[in-house]
Amino acid sequence: MQIRFKKGTKIFDIVITAVAGMLSVVVMLYGVAYFGLKEAWPELVLNLFYVACLVMIGMYFFNYRITTHQFNYWCSISVGITVLLRDILFPPPLAFYALHVVCLVLAVLLLCTLTFFYARRNWKSYTKRNLWTICVIDILIATLYNYDIYIEPFSEYTNYMLTEIWIRPTITYGLVACFVTESEAAKHE
Repeated sequence: MQIRFKKGTKIFDIVITAVAGMLSVVVMLYGVAYFGLKEAWPELVLNLFYVACLVMIGMYFFNYRITTHQFNYWCSISVGITVLLRDILFPPPLAFYALHVVCLVLAVLLLCTLTFFYARRNWKSYTKRNLWTICVIDILIATLYNYDIYIEPFSEYTNYMLTEIWIRPTITYGLVACFVTESEAAKHE
């Protein structure tokens, strides 16, 4: 198999994303097994979309049966569904209402950003700034959730929640790294 990327930094970005994403997903699957399906079924549903993204990143990295357009589309759909499920339709209870509203606004902004950037016909014209906006918004959401977990009392769920919160920004980072490479290649063509 031939890999898609030639620069060592891009390869490192994708490998770090894959390793961190897979470790996080394994920890969450262990959490589902530990707490039981009745208690943790939403995490299992989210993990299906995270695993789908990680598989597509692997397929894209190894240039295996996935075009850039398919990769962009299906990864955008998968990340968008996780944003919709975890942050908008079934948001976690937060300590402060203001924090809840800020997270909800950022989640809607992230969903709109994904829709705007990836639904465009000329997706190769994205700038690095456009692409990194997606990752930064997702990191802000995770940071606010992380803050909320630290101000609330610790429980047996705390470590699993801290892991789950950072899966999507890790995957988003890998997706953006792939997209930035494609937008750079399109400019040189």
